[in-house]
Amino acid sequence: MKEEEEKKKNNLKPYLLSAEQLRVHFESAAATSRLNFSLSGALGFRTVHQAEPKAQLLLVGSADGDDCSASLGNDFQNKVSTQGENAFPQRPSETHEASDILMTPRFLEDDKKSECSAQDAQNHSMASLQLKPTQQAVILAQCLSIEKRARSDELQRWEMAPYIEAVDSQQSSPFTLQHLCDILRIRWESTRSRTKQRALLMMDKLVQGIYDPSPGATQRMHCCFGVSIPTIPALRKEYGDLLVSCGLIGEAVKVYEDLELWDNLIYCYRLMEKKAAAVELIKARLSERPCDPRLWCSLGDVTSDDKCYEKAQEVSGNKSARAQRALARSAYNRGEYEKSKDLWESAMAMNSMYPDGWFALGAAALKARDVEKALDGFTRAVQLDPENGEAWNNIACLHMVKKKNKEAFIAFKEALKLKRDSWQMWENFSRVAADIGNFSQALEAVQKVLDMTKKKRIDVELLERMLQELELRTATSHSECDALRDSSGSAEAGSNIISVDPLTSSDKDLAIERETEHLIQSVGKILRQIVQTGGNAEIWGIYARWHKLKGDLAMCSEALLKQVRSYQGSDLWKDKDRFAKFAHASLELCKVYQEISRRNGSRRELSAAEMHLKNTIKQAEAFSNTKEYQDILACLDEVKAAQATP
Repeated sequence: MKEEEEKKKNNLKPYLLSAEQLRVHFESAAATSRLNFSLSGALGFRTVHQAEPKAQLLLVGSADGDDCSASLGNDFQNKVSTQGENAFPQRPSETHEASDILMTPRFLEDDKKSECSAQDAQNHSMASLQLKPTQQAVILAQCLSIEKRARSDELQRWEMAPYIEAVDSQQSSPFTLQHLCDILRIRWESTRSRTKQRALLMMDKLVQGIYDPSPGATQRMHCCFGVSIPTIPALRKEYGDLLVSCGLIGEAVKVYEDLELWDNLIYCYRLMEKKAAAVELIKARLSERPCDPRLWCSLGDVTSDDKCYEKAQEVSGNKSARAQRALARSAYNRGEYEKSKDLWESAMAMNSMYPDGWFALGAAALKARDVEKALDGFTRAVQLDPENGEAWNNIACLHMVKKKNKEAFIAFKEALKLKRDSWQMWENFSRVAADIGNFSQALEAVQKVLDMTKKKRIDVELLERMLQELELRTATSHSECDALRDSSGSAEAGSNIISVDPLTSSDKDLAIERETEHLIQSVGKILRQIVQTGGNAEIWGIYARWHKLKGDLAMCSEALLKQVRSYQGSDLWKDKDRFAKFAHASLELCKVYQEISRRNGSRRELSAAEMHLKNTIKQAEAFSNTKEYQDILACLDEVKAAQATP
């Protein structure tokens, strides 16, 4: 048995080409057909009402080596005109009114086109050349190679578009080449909302054209063995799928019924909420094929009966991954998370190439409080689908739970690339960034949260942590400067000690100083935005500390005064915790008043401090046995002593 399989593999080896071999074959085919082309760009118009030209992808090159593009392929056209029945049909000149998007872009170069030389022909648009069938086939083959080698996304389809437009703009093409070009255009335009209706009309016309007697068999056979086009049933199925995507479910039902595509037909019945019709159809099919696990799964999808999925597992010998996934979802919906986790594990063992399944496994394990299994499930999900932002977010949160802040930081950055509109994610990212010491990005995340929530979501704890860090850095910087000055003085006193310049610092210290200054400015910008909307007592306290850090004691006293007033109210003299916060803010305010008085020699601040402390003592008799009350009394004595000092 193994020998037969090995023999089959060896027989297939000559037909399995690498990317390099494929490129060589394309170059050889282009050279043989005397075709030279490449992708370029030019300004042009893609819509009917477009006023300003935009950059468009363009296929440029030359064919046949003639001096002027207008003369290319004339011999071929003369032969075609005398072939009678074998002549290739002219492409229809009607415009598709279903969309304002042009079938082929109109380039500025085409508007200014004049007689060209052989040198100009090297960079001429391929859409304006008259290409032979073999040359058109080479261009379409190159287009298909892009579809095979690149990931299926919007960028890939736009890269294929110039090849489709170059062939589609030809005056005449063999039936088979025109057929393939139309299919590629339909697949491309069906993914765009502004051209989806046109794609549907083109597909309808294409399917009807299969059964038309014209063109004849001799014309249809031209190039049929060199062009990869779908069979008639496959094309009609694609037409049905397009109808479903456009919401024309009733028309799609007719197509699927004619092709006997029962799974697709059942899906349409479910979309139309025709449960009875779907059940009847499935049971009719089960009477013919009672051991088909897919039919039992479809019956379970319609009836929401777990017994159908269990029957599917029975007839498949416990090999139906679809049935196992359905049972796992059902258990999760019932709240049986441990059972759901086990079912998902067995389902993914059957078919591991299913990213949604790994995500569901992670979710079930998370509900079952199995952190390791949940982390493994979400990790496998992003390995298969790196653009799953929810999975990246869950990975980051699980790393936060495990106190792995560096891993959480990396995962959050990946998640935020895909989901930038989630303020919850930005808030978690700010905390993780602060935990690993990346304060700059932490503040950027805080700013994002403020912008998204219109200043309603404020992480006071994080802002306080940031301010503590900045206060520590500033204090450390000042102490180092003092130490350098002391060492400089000692050096001058002793002849054997080398003099040290206190202004000299390493590049590292300079970078830290610049970063600290940047962080101070960023924190101030955020705090100003918050206090403009009012702010609470905690924010005013942080704002006061920021002004003190900047050395602006006047603004610091104003912020502290607003903090004190924020605590005031009828509940202040009844709530011990609130009084403790009020007392702490009052003491800070009075200390700042004393500092201002020492610097300016003014008595006005001391009088304000004395009046505030006396009023507080008078109203806070209920808290006379607390430490805060005693601290206020001591502060009042200090203020009186300062006033008595000349």
